[in-house]
Amino acid sequence: MDKKRIAFLIIFILVSIGIGYALYRVFFAGSITPPTTTTPPITQDGDPILFPIAGEGTDIGIVVDGGTGQLPTSIDVSPENTRTTDTIPQISQSLDNTVANMRIGANNNLQFYNRDDGKFYAKDINGTVKQLSDEVFFNVSDVTWSAKNNTAVLEYPDGANIIYNFDTKKQVTLPKHWEDFSFSSQGDHIAAKSVGLARENKWLVYTNTDGSETYQIEALGDNADKVIVDWSPNEQIVALARTGAAMGVDREEILFVGLHGENYRSMVVEGRGIEAAWSPTGDKLLYSVYSARSDYKPELWIVDATPQTIGQNRKLLNVETWPDKCTFSSERYVYCAVPVTLQTGAGLAPSLAETTPNYLVKIDTNSGSKSVIPLEENYVIDELFVDEQAGILYFTDSYSSGLFEVAL
Repeated sequence: MDKKRIAFLIIFILVSIGIGYALYRVFFAGSITPPTTTTPPITQDGDPILFPIAGEGTDIGIVVDGGTGQLPTSIDVSPENTRTTDTIPQISQSLDNTVANMRIGANNNLQFYNRDDGKFYAKDINGTVKQLSDEVFFNVSDVTWSAKNNTAVLEYPDGANIIYNFDTKKQVTLPKHWEDFSFSSQGDHIAAKSVGLARENKWLVYTNTDGSETYQIEALGDNADKVIVDWSPNEQIVALARTGAAMGVDREEILFVGLHGENYRSMVVEGRGIEAAWSPTGDKLLYSVYSARSDYKPELWIVDATPQTIGQNRKLLNVETWPDKCTFSSERYVYCAVPVTLQTGAGLAPSLAETTPNYLVKIDTNSGSKSVIPLEENYVIDELFVDEQAGILYFTDSYSSGLFEVAL
């Protein structure tokens, strides 16, 4: 083929390609339009809304295997919601003895155990101190009081347990393998863990205070250490159990145990290691849990806890302490001893806070407002109780003997 024919062939191919491309552009290719600019919706104040607006919420709770509970309500922790008293309250020491196991008893008297002489006493509103009994009880390791009468369970280091009535002076011996006692609000029954050697001999039980009859409530099996025996003031719930469905690393399902096998709702808590205390009526539960979110420090929560309201109105109180360092002065108000600082992991190991000084705080569990009560000295508060009628907060110190009083 000569060069002229090759040139014509190349020109023909190029022309064909050009004509084909022109036909495609005219009949098949769509026009390219620039993107449109969308103006976001505007609020009534004239500000653009950059994210979708959520509709108004309703009180829908978490439901897990029959359990209900509202999503946590964040309490306002702004400076105006937490205030410090203008003056540091004066603290007086009314007793020099080693006081333990306090409670506000009959006639609003403060009752306590004196570790120095092994006797029990009552201190009235005028400051007069009288013996509850002439009986001496040396080396009592723990005392569980009845809320109704002058009766208590006394525990000893060797495992011995007795029920003692300070009015009748009668004593009932309980089995050594019983532990974690709790009185019914009427004071006529005691709940406990019966922890035998064999798995099948571990039960949650209750008995009459005269020791006449004992009843089995629930088998504990291998879960004895996951059960908190704490009879509610309304007597409907006898224990809490950390034996619910698995919820992940930082959540637990808590079961509420009734006296007669009731199928109560469960409650989900945002953490682990629950410790709890009932409000005076038993309508609410003050509890602490720890989690990665809190650096494994204890966080206080308040929640409704009657059989009909378990898990509702759950609120984070933004206070880092434990319920056993708190006391209710009423259904609404709680006084707590709070460590001035907590190390990471204190929820897992409370011993990390054993030497940390405390301050006092009054919490309104309805609004979440807090009043900080600073202390003039470094106290590591062990127990505290409020005599609302006298306007006095009593406390003991872990490293100093005596009974201390703060005028509220």
